[in-house]
Parts: sequence; C-alpha cells; structure tokens
Amino acid sequence: MLKVENLYAGYNGIDVISNINFEIRKGESFCVLGPNGCGKSTLLKSIARIIDYRGAVTMDSDDISALPRKALAKKIALLSQGANPAGSAQIFFPYTVYETVSMGRYAWSQGFLKNLTTEDKNIIEEVTRKLDIWEIKDRMIDELSGGTLQRVFLARTLAQMPEIILLDEPANHLDLKHQIELLEFLKTWVKENNKILIGVFHDLNLARLFGDSAVILCNGSIAAGGRINDVLKSEILNAVYGIDIYAFIQKSFYSWK
Repeated sequence: MLKVENLYAGYNGIDVISNINFEIRKGESFCVLGPNGCGKSTLLKSIARIIDYRGAVTMDSDDISALPRKALAKKIALLSQGANPAGSAQIFFPYTVYETVSMGRYAWSQGFLKNLTTEDKNIIEEVTRKLDIWEIKDRMIDELSGGTLQRVFLARTLAQMPEIILLDEPANHLDLKHQIELLEFLKTWVKENNKILIGVFHDLNLARLFGDSAVILCNGSIAAGGRINDVLKSEILNAVYGIDIYAFIQKSFYSWK
C-alpha cells in the first residue's frame, strides 16, 4: 500500500499543495484530476522525491524519505510531461530506441548501458513489444514522432520495474487508437503485476477508462476522492470545473452511440 499523509509541497517557500491524504492499494490505477495549476504535477514530484515536501509518503510502511536514491528508483518511477520534448531538436543526446529503454534498468545494473543481464534484456524486449516499438528498436529517437517518442519513454519507465509508477498526462501526443490501447494495457499491467499506478489526467473520459479510484485537486487541496465513477458524478467536480462535468461526459459518450 502507498500512503500519503499530511503532504505539503511547493516552490520557493510557497506551498502549492497542502494537507494531502490518501491511500492506494497494490493493483490499483489511481487518477489525479483537477484544473490547470491546482498542484497535480507537484503532487507527483513530491511522491517521487524530486522536490522537498513536509508530511509522510510510505510504501508498505517504509518511509521513502529514508531510501537512498538507487533504492528509491527500484520503488518509484516518474514519467513527467517534460520527458517528451516538443521536437527532436530538443533531444540533446540521441540514442536508439533500445538504448533509451535500457536506461530504465540503470537502478538494477552495474552501469549505464553496460553488462545488461538476460533478465534485463528480457524485460526490455517485453515492454518494447507490448508498446509496439520493438520493430524500431534500432532507430534513433530524434527521428521519431511525438507519439512514438512518448511510447519509448513510457517503455523506459516500465523497464524500471518499480512498485509505483507516476505518469503525468501519459496519453499526451498519442492518437485516439494509441490512447485507448495504452490505457487498457497499463490498467491490465498494473493488476497482473500487482503494481500501483498514479496518473494525472485532464481528459476525464480517459480517466474513467483508466482509473479505479481518484482524487480531485482544487487550489492545492483535495476537494473529493473515492471510486472513479463516484468522483465523476460528484457535485464537487462541477464546482471545481464550473460546469456540469458529468452531464458533459454522458453527452459526449452517448453522442457516439
């Protein structure tokens, strides 16, 4: 179980999130929802220990603040929005697809891209095949489209084989087909491997497809939380977004039928 208690975090001495509390069990996919600027990405960075925080984040009763960096990387992996540059010109150190995914094994290996074990290679092949990038494993990543690059970076995150995976807008840059396939794959992968996955979403229809449970952030605090369908029906959701969100979701869903 992942447990977040009384979490406060921000930048330059100013809290962006405050008094955050929730629990997630293994095998669950968890959504973080809310309007722009409410603290969703800050929450993920806190759990990943990229920024300082006050409060407690524990995994199976172990406080992550006490873990050395390499041990933490075996527990938690974060794929941030900034991991996928807007264009290939921003990739300063281009590697092949295979080399990039191999970086996910760093915490388990003896060195960068060196001495990969049979287990490492099997994991790399499995995740690249699952994300449909095995056939392009020898291509340079600065030659790839944004959507394909997103799948490469996700494969790198999964290759890390952590207990907790944090994804900030995981369906960004993907077309509708790959969005649906990716989210269905992630939800199945989490349950089959007994992992915890936390995803930040702006698209509430994708959140409903992906999530088992969710929290809604508003001005840095939790406005509502619970099972995903209950949260999406919540009147609090309407107050946070300023429109009847559930009616919109229902209308957009049924208009395709």
